Order: sequence, then structure tokens, then C-alpha cells
Amino acid sequence: MTTTGEERATAPGGPWWWDRWRSAALDVGLAVVSALECAAEGIRFAEDAGIPVAAGIVFGVLAGSVLVVRRKWPIAVVLVSIAITPAQMGYLMGIVGLYTLAASELPRRIIGSLAGMSLVGMLIVMFVRVRQDMARGELDLGDWFVPFAAITTAVGMTAPPLLLGLYVGARRRLMESLRERADSLERELMLLAERAEERAEWARNEERTRIAREMHDVVAHRVSLMVVHAAALQAVARKDPEKAVKNAALVGDMGRQALTELREMLGVLRSGDGRERRERSAVPLAAVGVAAAAAASASRVADEAEGPSLSDMDELIGQSAAAGMVVDLSVEGDARAYAAEIEQTAYRVVQEALTNVHKHAAGAKTYVRLAHRVSEIAMQVENEPPPEVSSASSARLPSGGNGLLGMKERVVALGGVFVSGPTDAGGFRVSAVIPAS
Repeated sequence: MTTTGEERATAPGGPWWWDRWRSAALDVGLAVVSALECAAEGIRFAEDAGIPVAAGIVFGVLAGSVLVVRRKWPIAVVLVSIAITPAQMGYLMGIVGLYTLAASELPRRIIGSLAGMSLVGMLIVMFVRVRQDMARGELDLGDWFVPFAAITTAVGMTAPPLLLGLYVGARRRLMESLRERADSLERELMLLAERAEERAEWARNEERTRIAREMHDVVAHRVSLMVVHAAALQAVARKDPEKAVKNAALVGDMGRQALTELREMLGVLRSGDGRERRERSAVPLAAVGVAAAAAASASRVADEAEGPSLSDMDELIGQSAAAGMVVDLSVEGDARAYAAEIEQTAYRVVQEALTNVHKHAAGAKTYVRLAHRVSEIAMQVENEPPPEVSSASSARLPSGGNGLLGMKERVVALGGVFVSGPTDAGGFRVSAVIPAS
């Protein structure tokens, strides 16, 4: 079971310099065993040195107890073991001290120097001890055995703990590096998840704004024309029944067109939402995946939504003309195909501008100019001042104040320029230029 950086930081520590109580218990146990070993060996040392046995035991206990600080001062432990090597004691302390020194973070030159000192000291002591044993007759072997025994014992007491300590230290550093990388990766994933969620929220907001613009364009234009025709129908119902029937048919056609466009838009939204739910239920995604799926779904809805194009411009002008508006359409340059979003934006700008004329300047003559240029398409809708008395003035069309803002957002989103404002003659002008690529 892996442990994260926070869990290690909040884990209970041990006493003094130990990280854990288990480490403290291990070091205390090793120090006790080392003290007992040195105390036993101190008896022989006292006899050889001609000092009281009690003094040798106390010296051995004190020297062996130094092993308790092996994690904090490994150099001191190794130096003490080297110092008491001539007394032929502290073998356990020397082995454990070299292992701890090799596994520490100390420079390699210090580790190598102390290991070499320990090897030389052990080699000299064992050479003298084996030679003395042979001189006393305890060993009856050839002269070759003295250097062999000294070298074998010195290397056997020094090399294994040194190599094992180097391996454990390298492995410990590797594991710590892997933990740090895992913690860093976890933080990066959390940051990516937060950013993905922010992008998804931004995509949802953009989609809401786009849907609001589409709904405004569809409803405002169609319903405005329906209200104008209804007002005209009310005015001529008794005087001219045929014209009233014609206006009623136009109102019905526009209502059906508005419903069709609304159904298409809502159908795209439902299909996109259904796919997103299926994606979320099919695979248990992480936070990054869920946010990315939400952003992708919003993008799909925007891409799949079908809108009008410049080829529908004549029909748009005809609808306004049927509502009683005098519209003059002029086209400059050779018509060509543009990207769907460019054509849809150009159409919506003209549509919303005509809708505003119906709302605020009913009966005013309007000029619609469309220019196909080399690298852009330009459109302008300008109306003259409205007549003081208009048959459609009684329609009392409400205004939400979002039409011009929606047109500007559409044009600017494509890198174009949008300008609107009153003219010197008292009318109103809407102009937009959209890059063609």
C-alpha cells in the first residue's frame, strides 16, 4: 500500500532523532546486544591489559552502547568501532556501523575512507591475533595461513555490510524519488482536473450564450413579423377580407417556421445531452475525463446546429416585404460559398437588423447592402426615419435590448468588426464586416 506525502507528513513520529518508534526499538536492541558483546570481550581485554575486570566490563558496555546513535552519527559509531578494534571487541558495532554509514546520505569519499580504515584496522588486528595463536601453539598450520586468515576475516567483516548498505541506500533514494514523482503527478492531475472543469464550464457558458442568441434570433424575428401581420390583419379584417386571409396565412406560415426551427434546435440539444449521458454511464471517467466529455459535448452541439445561409436571404427580404416594409436589396461582387458559421452570422445580422426596424421604425424604407470582397464579406442595413403614422404602429412590439449585443458577439467571435448607431437623417444603420477565412 503506497503512502502519499500528506500521509507521511501526518504520520506519528518517534522519540528524539528517530522517525518511528520501531526504529528506536531496533537501535536500542542492537545497542544492548553490542554492549553485552563488548562487556564479554572486555573481560579478556582487562586480563591482557592487566586492569580490573570491572573496568574492562564498564568500558565494553560504554563502547558497545554507542551503537544506539548509529542513525544520527554513523561516523562516530564507525570511528569508535575502529578505535576498539585493537582490544578485539565491537565486531557487531563495526558491522552495523559500516552498513549504516554506507546507507546514509554522506559523500562517497567519506564512506570509502572510513571503510578503508576499518578494513586496515581489522586486517592488522587479525594478523597479529592469528600469529599470536600460532605462536602459543593453539594453531598448527603453515605460515600461509596467517595472511589468508587475516585478509579473509577483514574482507568478510567489511565488504558485506558495506555493499549491503550501498544497495539499501540507493534503493531508499530511488523509492523516495518515486514517491516525490508520484506526489508531483498527483498534484498535476488535480490541477489538470481543475483546469478541465474550468474549460468545461466555459464551454457550457459559451453554449448557453449561443443558444440564447439562436433563440432570440428565431423567436424575435418570426414573432415580430407575426405581430406585425396580426396588427395589419386586425386593421383590414372588415375592409378587405381577401387581404385578411392572406395575412392570416402568412402568420400561420411564420408560426410553423418558428416552431420548426425551435424543434430542430431542441432536437440537437437533446441528442447531444443523450450522448453525454451515455458516455458518462459507459465508462467511469476521472475528473479530467468528465470535464473533457462535457466540453466535447458542448462543442458537438455547437457544431451540429444547422442554421440559415446567404441563399435564404431573398426569402428573408420577402418576409419583411410581405409585412409591409419597403426593402431595397443590393449585392456587390460575385457570390460564393463561405464557411457555414460565416454565412449563418451574416444572415442573422441582417435578420436582427430587419427585426429592429419592425420594432422601432415600422413602415420605414430599409436598404440592405451585401458586398462580397476578396477576403471578407460586408453587410449593412440602414433604414430611413419612420413615418409619423404607420399602420403597423399599433403592434407595440417589445424589445429586450439584446439584439445589438448578440449581433456584435457573433461578428467579433469570427474576428470581424461590428458598428451600429443612428444616422444623420434620423434613421439607424447596422454595419458588419466578417473575414472570409
